[in-house]
Amino acid sequence: MRKRWMAIFLIAMLVITGCTAKGSTDSKESKPKDSQSKENNEFSIAVSTWVGFAPLYIAKEKGLFKKNGIDVDLVKMESVADRRSSLAANRIQGFVTTVDTHIVTAASDVPVVQVFATDDSNGGDGIVAKKGINSIKDLRGKSVAVQTDGGASFFWFLYLLKEQGIDYKEINAQNMTAGDAGAAFIAKKVDAAVTWEPWLSKAKQSDFGNVLLSSDASPGVITGTLGMRADFVKQNPKAVKAITKSWFEAIEYYKTNREESLKIMGKAMGQSPAELEESLKGVKFYDEKANKTYFGTKENPGKIYDLTKLSIEFWLDQKLIDKEPNIDELIDYSFVQ
Repeated sequence: MRKRWMAIFLIAMLVITGCTAKGSTDSKESKPKDSQSKENNEFSIAVSTWVGFAPLYIAKEKGLFKKNGIDVDLVKMESVADRRSSLAANRIQGFVTTVDTHIVTAASDVPVVQVFATDDSNGGDGIVAKKGINSIKDLRGKSVAVQTDGGASFFWFLYLLKEQGIDYKEINAQNMTAGDAGAAFIAKKVDAAVTWEPWLSKAKQSDFGNVLLSSDASPGVITGTLGMRADFVKQNPKAVKAITKSWFEAIEYYKTNREESLKIMGKAMGQSPAELEESLKGVKFYDEKANKTYFGTKENPGKIYDLTKLSIEFWLDQKLIDKEPNIDELIDYSFVQ
């Protein structure tokens, strides 16, 4: 009898405890989360190993993000497709890439807005060609290795063709990544290639090739920007202002502490300081002053507006996108100003 009453007592206690726990849980769930009422100062940015984006690692290593009140996770992600899908899923809140690539993202129904410019390819990209090919016009009918499914190399190549009045259909284009294009040229499999270092140097050193043109001949065309989710920018303007400020401060730190900066950036890019220094010869960073000029204002936009508009036109013409994104929603001029 005593055992029976003891069992009943234990069951009653378990029921009471369970009800209390449930009430406690329900109470917690009914409270609004802090992230709903406060600005989100913790977010992730995807970065590829293009040296033009490397100052972000100075901002991280030297505590500039933290000083400006934000905690930024830099996620290495080489594939643009992976960066785009991660942005769409809100696993990251932004990524750095070229202006033309952000257009494809926006046209893929992933609202993105450019908030500041990072860098400009200033000789880091180029077209290598066999000797005897002395101009862009000489590429008519020739086999040219270039990544035709989008990206900076293809955009730049289309830009150069348009400048010379050449129809893209006059080129025997072969779809390859920039690295594979350079390797194919050195292997003498194509007449020319749109590529970058180290293939530009390898072409110069060969007995059959040369650099037909490098990107320093067309400044402002292969330009990197930070694009962020439009909803994040709208809801977290202070955080976006802070990352913009951190970028400007990182560029200034690089200018005044070059040796240490090369070590920090080189480690992040998988290069020695000497190798990185060589790579940076083909890059121009956008500091605060350059950003103000490049962006301009909504009333008086700078070159970023023209490049964004041109990117839309090119990708529509090549059928890489099937609709025109709203250009006014692709650029926020306020943060650099």
